Amino acid sequence: MIQVKEIVFPQVKVIQKKRFSDERGFFLETYRRPLYEEVGILDTFVQDNHSFSKEGTIRGMHFQSTPGQGKLISVIHGRIYDVFVDIRPGSPSFGKWGSYILDADNFEQLYIPVGFAHGFAALSDVHLLYKVSSLFDPEAEMTFRFDDETLGIDWPISNPILSEKDRLAPSFEEVCL
Repeated sequence: MIQVKEIVFPQVKVIQKKRFSDERGFFLETYRRPLYEEVGILDTFVQDNHSFSKEGTIRGMHFQSTPGQGKLISVIHGRIYDVFVDIRPGSPSFGKWGSYILDADNFEQLYIPVGFAHGFAALSDVHLLYKVSSLFDPEAEMTFRFDDETLGIDWPISNPILSEKDRLAPSFEEVCL
């Protein structure tokens, strides 16, 4: 059984799942397609990724152009400040952003559908597992600045560790307008 909490945008969802614990540890079902379909997550996930980031790292803002890429994100160790930006042309919330803290201790997942850019700040050393709805395509990979002034994202890290790609990324307007 899963429960869904909508945050900021109705399309972005926090998934809360039942964990079974006893003196041995715990068991948690991480994905069962029919349950996700019941709550409106209809993506067919085709690739799983495992990411490690050191505390103080910011990754983002990333998305795949065509066909886009929905993500189902789980933190298996550590804590992140997850950020998502509406990049859907014509959307009334185009260019607006939201955030959510995902923590390995609460066993929540975050679903970010196609049409949203994604990034996160590592609040500790962190391992992420995430499912995606289309295969990674370097030709479709898009990035805009995590600290773009027109978006005004309130990041909790002031001097982040960045990849060269993220440090040199163009503005939101250059990529999305």
